[in-house]
Amino acid sequence: MKPIVEIYDTTLRDGTQGEGINFSVADKLRIAEKLDSFGVHYIEGGWPGSNPKDIEFFKQAARRKWKHAKIAAFGSTRRKGIPVEQDDQVQLLIDARTPVVTIFGKTWLLHVKEVLRTTPDENIAMIGDTIKFLKDNKRFVIYDAEHAFDGYKDNPDYALATWQAAEKAGADWVVLCDTNGGCLPGEIVEITKAAIGNLNCKVGIHTHNDIEVGVANALAAIEVGAGQVQGTINGFGERTGNCNLVSVIPNLVFKMNRRCLPAKSLARLTELSQYVDEIANLRHNHRQPWVGASTFAHKGGMHVNAVQKVAQSFEHIDPAIVGNNRRVLVSDLAGRSNIVMKAQELGLKLDNKTPELKTILARIKELEHEGYEYEAAEASLVLLIRGILEHNPELLFTVDSYHVSMRGNGHAGVCEATIKVRVGEKITHTVAEGDGPVNALDTALRLALAQQFRELKKVRLTDYKVRILESASGTGAKTRVLIESSNGTEEWCTVGVSENIIEASLKALVDSLEYALLKRKR
Repeated sequence: MKPIVEIYDTTLRDGTQGEGINFSVADKLRIAEKLDSFGVHYIEGGWPGSNPKDIEFFKQAARRKWKHAKIAAFGSTRRKGIPVEQDDQVQLLIDARTPVVTIFGKTWLLHVKEVLRTTPDENIAMIGDTIKFLKDNKRFVIYDAEHAFDGYKDNPDYALATWQAAEKAGADWVVLCDTNGGCLPGEIVEITKAAIGNLNCKVGIHTHNDIEVGVANALAAIEVGAGQVQGTINGFGERTGNCNLVSVIPNLVFKMNRRCLPAKSLARLTELSQYVDEIANLRHNHRQPWVGASTFAHKGGMHVNAVQKVAQSFEHIDPAIVGNNRRVLVSDLAGRSNIVMKAQELGLKLDNKTPELKTILARIKELEHEGYEYEAAEASLVLLIRGILEHNPELLFTVDSYHVSMRGNGHAGVCEATIKVRVGEKITHTVAEGDGPVNALDTALRLALAQQFRELKKVRLTDYKVRILESASGTGAKTRVLIESSNGTEEWCTVGVSENIIEASLKALVDSLEYALLKRKR
């Protein structure tokens, strides 16, 4: 393999600048521990001078033993006109007690003159003074050259002078930052080459994703000699986000043959991505490359048929090496191979010679035409296939009738549901109230089944989605309801379709409970 590329994670600092991202101290420590066990080289914990939360994080981080990663505190060069030893912000970087300190400074004369309102010479002095002070205090120093690429395009000589000042003062790394995220890979290559050709210290890359090339830009810099990539898990960050380490890491290893992390860590990449989203209270992006649920999902009949024969015909890599899974989707685009592979994936005995296969495929396409969707609703798909394979087996329960009504007015109203359920020869008639019609119906159905099927007490509805189909039909349009359920250890999704939203919801609810009982029976 080619020389190692160091991974610098800034999820806990730059990532938190993304809209909707907010971590507590406990959250940051948990993510840091996960990143450490994953094997990243640096974890940037925050800016000690910016808020009490980051100060507390560094206090607690200093008490912990880190197996792989070095914790980095982040800050700025000294203020203009202030001796570095008198700058409170710089002193806080020392007080954070981290082995690594990362500071940023200005490369672009626009920022020097219009933002800092200082002279070019003073800006260079600010960079050199701060790095020397940190090195004198025995810190490993990474210099982030802010707006490195825009500054170089504006004035190459001055940009180089700022980077060389950082090197002369003792910086261990000079990291080129595409802070505005507006450069193309060709520009990144040209300017990174110029930096490496004029510096003797190590050079890294820090990109943003404003024009959707953050990962491509980082890889382009590595290709021409950069040795460190800064980024965030899942691309969290200001505006459209930072370079996504979840994509950079496997591209480095599997596409560019570069070492960056312990080999055993790659199989936990999907888990890491999901973990950070969970801590951030965000739904995982199912279309995210490498780790998304849709990344190795196959829908077209021709594709599925090919994958069934030779997986690599439509997969650039084995999903398992990054901890992901192959999925076969079933829809109106499905062929026989879709049905066979999906049925086998779901534990049903079905192959290309099964006589019922043609009937199953025709029924799925018919229901999809009516508005059903089985890509997500795999539990409903299991019940459908099972029903045809076993030639309409007797259901564990059936709903004979139901009624939902509203009592009261406005916010004070109460929904009431009445349902009649048959289990074998026994008929149970129950009434329940709820916060809305679906909640009332769900409660009434569970009450009716409680005595015969006690295991259903563990089943909970975890998500409820409604989509109006053919909206041009107005209030007469069909409604599709997707319900996600869980028994505490597993999750599943079911679907119902009707012009009546209550009936569509009931169909999905019945499938959910029927599936739960089927799992127990198996």
